[in-house]
Amino acid sequence: MTEAALPPLLLVGCGKMGGAMLAGWMERGTSEVVVVEPHAPARDALGGRPGLTAVPEAAAIPPGFAPAAVILAIKPQEAAATLPAYARLAGPGTVFLSIMAGKNLAGMRALLGGAAAVVRAMPNTPAAVRQGFTVAFPGPGVTAAQRGLVDTLLAAVGEVAWAEEEGWLDPVTAVSGGGPAYVFLLAEVMEAAARAQGLPPDLARRMARATVAGSGALLAASAEDAAALRRAVTSPKGTTERALDVLMAPEAWPALMDRAIAAATARSRELAG
Repeated sequence: MTEAALPPLLLVGCGKMGGAMLAGWMERGTSEVVVVEPHAPARDALGGRPGLTAVPEAAAIPPGFAPAAVILAIKPQEAAATLPAYARLAGPGTVFLSIMAGKNLAGMRALLGGAAAVVRAMPNTPAAVRQGFTVAFPGPGVTAAQRGLVDTLLAAVGEVAWAEEEGWLDPVTAVSGGGPAYVFLLAEVMEAAARAQGLPPDLARRMARATVAGSGALLAASAEDAAALRRAVTSPKGTTERALDVLMAPEAWPALMDRAIAAATARSRELAG
């Protein structure tokens, strides 16, 4: 059975995350999409797609265009200058979906006229390969139908979960939003360590990348938790155990990860202001 096309959508900002989400929606099937993208090269790259119109600013949105959802995919620092131009779209037929890190519902609703229905969400970059993970929280006035639409939009690029409290979005941003960078850092430092032990650069890179990617695939496919999978790889008195004695020392990975996530959570809260 063919899924119904998505209703009219307005995407504000088409950077890496906005572009990844747009690709997922176009692949699923859309009726009409308007993209507001001020940077000409990014806007020009969107040309020629059926049902898609790219414009440089809010004032250039085609007259009469009535989006069911407005997706805010701009940098959080741009919110104060950008959002008021879209306040005229707020109404019972439109939900705003924000993927801006840190920007809270109260602040966004104030910039959009005070009565807008806004969902705050935090996706991550694996959305580019339809393997993202997004946590969302609905603000006041979001209807069940609008929540369902947002769920569909986010599910086009990966898994979706709904938070019970808006405050969860700050640690979510720290863990899931930033998490891919931490995993990429792991691949980076494993590659460097392999070179330091005398392996050629090409082999070190291929091995580190494949090991991280393969381990992620195994984790996704397994019903066991991460600790159980780790123990399954760790033979008593073997090489992995020796390495983990270093990595799992109290002052090493456990403490460093706690500090890193706390720092990112604090920064997410700072961005709300």
